Amino acid sequence: MKVLKFGGTSVGSVKSILSLKKIVEAEARTQPVVVVVSALNGITDKLIAASQMAKNGDEHYREEFDAMVTRHHQMIDTIITDDKKRVDLFNNVDQLFDQLKSIYYGVYLIHDLSKKTEDTIVSYGERLSSHIVAAMFRNGIRMNARDFIRTEKKQGKHVIDADLTTQLVKEAFSSAGCCGTAANRNIYVVPGFIARDRDSHETTNLGRGGSDYTASIIAAVLNAEALEIWTDVDGFMTADPKVIKSAYTINELSYVEAMELCNFGAKVIYPPTIYPVCVKNIPIKVKNTFNPEHPGTLIKDKIEDDNKPIKGISSIKGTSLITVTGLSMVGVIGVNRRIFTTLANKGISVFMVSQASSENSTSIGVRDEDAKAAAEVLNAEFAKEIETGAMFPMQVESGLATIAIVGENMKQTPGIAGKLFGTLGRSGISVIACAQGASETNISFVVDGRFLRKSLNVLHDSFFLSEYKVLNLFICGIGTVGGMLLEQIRTQQQYLMQTKRLKLNVVGISDVDNFVLDRDGIDLDNYEKILRAGYPANTEHMRDEIVKMNIFNSVFVDCTASRQIAQLYQTFLEHNISVVAANKIAASSDYDSYIKLRQTARDRGVWFRYETNVGAGLPIIGTINDLCNSGDKILKIEAILSGTLNFIFNEIAADVPFSETVRRAKEQRYSEPDPRIDLSGTDVIRKLVILTREAGYKVEQDDVEKHLFVPDSYFEGSIDDFWKKLPELDADFEARRKVLEAENKRWRFVATMEADENNPSSFKTSVALKEVPYGHPFYGLEGSNNIVLLTTERYKEYPMLIQGYGAGAAVTAAGVFANIMSIANI
Repeated sequence: MKVLKFGGTSVGSVKSILSLKKIVEAEARTQPVVVVVSALNGITDKLIAASQMAKNGDEHYREEFDAMVTRHHQMIDTIITDDKKRVDLFNNVDQLFDQLKSIYYGVYLIHDLSKKTEDTIVSYGERLSSHIVAAMFRNGIRMNARDFIRTEKKQGKHVIDADLTTQLVKEAFSSAGCCGTAANRNIYVVPGFIARDRDSHETTNLGRGGSDYTASIIAAVLNAEALEIWTDVDGFMTADPKVIKSAYTINELSYVEAMELCNFGAKVIYPPTIYPVCVKNIPIKVKNTFNPEHPGTLIKDKIEDDNKPIKGISSIKGTSLITVTGLSMVGVIGVNRRIFTTLANKGISVFMVSQASSENSTSIGVRDEDAKAAAEVLNAEFAKEIETGAMFPMQVESGLATIAIVGENMKQTPGIAGKLFGTLGRSGISVIACAQGASETNISFVVDGRFLRKSLNVLHDSFFLSEYKVLNLFICGIGTVGGMLLEQIRTQQQYLMQTKRLKLNVVGISDVDNFVLDRDGIDLDNYEKILRAGYPANTEHMRDEIVKMNIFNSVFVDCTASRQIAQLYQTFLEHNISVVAANKIAASSDYDSYIKLRQTARDRGVWFRYETNVGAGLPIIGTINDLCNSGDKILKIEAILSGTLNFIFNEIAADVPFSETVRRAKEQRYSEPDPRIDLSGTDVIRKLVILTREAGYKVEQDDVEKHLFVPDSYFEGSIDDFWKKLPELDADFEARRKVLEAENKRWRFVATMEADENNPSSFKTSVALKEVPYGHPFYGLEGSNNIVLLTTERYKEYPMLIQGYGAGAAVTAAGVFANIMSIANI
C-alpha cells in the first residue's frame, strides 16, 4: 500500500483537486491507498484571521466566515456530479460550518480566544477538505484522524504520543480493511494536521505542516511501500528558485540530507515528517500535483553513484546572533547548559551554535522575533556574573541570514570548507559565524542579510550546482567598440553555453544618454530599445545602482574613453566587481592610483584587466606579465603604438602631402574627431606608460620625453584654425620626405623604454618621430598596424616581436571579450 499526502495547493482549486483524483485513482487500481489532505489553500489563515476578528469584536468576521462557506460550496457544486452524494456532502459540510459559526459567535460575545478554542477552530480546515475529497471517489472512506492521532503535553506544547498513536492507527486501519492479506482497494481519506489529546480528549494539532507528519506516522505504522508528498513544486531544489534562476530539482536525497535542508528553510516537507519513515526505511517521493509526469525527488537511505559533494543550499532569513561572552566562561562546566536550559524554558528555539575553542564566547542563532526575549532571559540568568564583570551583557546582532550547504559526500571530499570561505571572500562577503558537525553533512554560516541573494548565487555557481557558470556583465559605452562587443557576445552566447557551460549574462548597458540594469539579463536582440527606456545617464547614479544590485560574479566593462567612468573603478573593485577596461585613462593615470587599483583587485580577489589599452587585441600586456612573472627582466621596449600615425606616415607621398594624410586619417576614422589628440602623441605616451609599468618600472606621463613633429602652436585655438594652418607644414615635410626616400628610409613614430645596462633600475622613456632604415622590423609595417619589440635578459640577441592590427572596433572588442573570458575561466 501507499500513503499519499496532498497539500493545500493540491486541494485548493478545481483543477488541482481533479488532478488529485486522477493521481489517486491510478494508484488505487492495484492496492489500497491512504490519502492525507490539508485544508484548502489559504483556509487555515482565514480561520485564524476570522477568529482574531471575532475576539476583537469586529463583526467583519462574519464576512470571512461566509466567504469560506461559499468557497467550499462552489467546490462541491463543481466537482461532485452525483446528486445524492452532493446532497449528503452538503449536509456534512454545513453541519461542520454550523458548529464553527457557533464557536465564532461565542468568541465574539466574550472577546476571548483560548488556545483550546483556537485549536478547535483551525481543525475545521482539514475536517472540511477531507469530506470533499472522500466524496469524489466511488470507494472513498473518510477516517477521523482524531480517533488515532494522539498527543500529549510537554513543556506547554502538544507532541505526538508515539506508542498510543501506533496502537490506535493499527486498530483503526485494520478495522477499516486496509491491512493484511485481505486488504481491499479502497481509498482511505484522512484529514492531516489534527489530533486529540490523550488525556483530555480535546482537539489538538501537530503544528503548521503537520499534515506531512500525519502521513508519515500512518505510513510508518502500516509499513507502507512508499510515502508520497504531493505539492506545488517538482521536488527539492538545489536552492530557492525565486532567488537562483538556475536552480533545478534534485533527483535523489538521503534522509539525512533531506532533514538538513528542511531544518534550514527548504519548505518542501515538514521536518519531523522524515523521522518515522526513516526508521522503517520507507522511501519518500516528493511530487508535483500540477506536473505529475515529473519524476520529482526520491528520499531514501542510500544513494547510489552519487559523486556530488554538495546536494543543495538552504537558508533562513531574519536571523539574529546572540553572543554570550566573558572570561569566566573559560573552563567552567555548565555555562552552555544554563544557556540552553534558559532558552528552552522560554520556548525559544536555537538553530545554530558556534563556540570558540577558547570557550570564552558562544554565539547562538535564533529568529529575529525571538532575539529580544532571548537576550533578556540570558541577561537575567547571568545577572550576577554580568554585575561582577565576569561576563558581559548579551550582544545581539540582527538583520542577518543563515545559510547551509548540505551533502553527505562532503565528509569524503577535502577542501569543501576552504572553497566555501574562499568563494565568499572573493565576492566580498564576510562570514560572521559558522558551525559544522563531525558528520560533515552540513556547513552552516551566518552573513549580513543584505548579502543573502549574492551568497546563494555565488555558492550555487561555484559548487557546480548550476547548470551553467554565470558571469554578469555591465557594459558601459556602446559606440564602435562597445556596440561590436555586444554583437560578439550575442552571437557567442549560445555556443559558450553549449560547449563551455558558461552563461554570459549582460545585466547592465549604458551610453551617453541612458543606462539600464536588469539582474535577470538584458535581451541583446532588443537592447537599444530597452536602453532608450532606461534611467537618464548619470555617472554617480549608475555607480550606486550597480553597487546596490550586489550581484555575484560581476564584471564592469568600460568601452568608453571617459575620465569620469575610469574614476568609478576603485569603487567597483572595493565592492568585488571585476573591471575590464578598453579605456586607457586609469592604467596611465598617476602611479599611486594605478597601484591602488591593482592592489585593491588583489586584496578583494577580483580582476582588473586592460589588455586592449595597448595594441587593441594584440597580446602585449599579457606577454609582458608572463615574462616578468616567470623571472625575466624587460630591458628595452620599442614600439609603434599609434595606428593613426602609422597610417599617416605610410600614406604620405609626393602627390599626397602631410595635411592630406591627416585629413584622410580622420575621414577613414583612424584618428579621433580632433586629430590633434593623435598628433600630440598623448595616446602613445599613455600606452608607453602602461607598458613600462607592466614591465615593473615606476613612471608618470610627465617623465616621458616628447619629440613631436608638429609645432606646439598648432595645438592652440579651434579645430578650424588647425585645419587652416596645417598645409603650412606640407613643404617642409615634402622636402624631408625626398631625402628620406633617397636614403631608403621611412618615418615611424616610436615609443621607447630603455633601461640603463649598468643600473637596471634606472631607465628612460621617450616618444619621437624616427627615421627607420630598410631591413628594420618597423620599416615594412603597413596600414594602421602596431608592432612591439621586447628586449629582455632572455631575449637579448633576438628581441621578441609582437605585430598585428593595433586598431579597429572588431579587434579591440575581441580583445575586451578575451579579457572577459579570462575572468570566466579562472
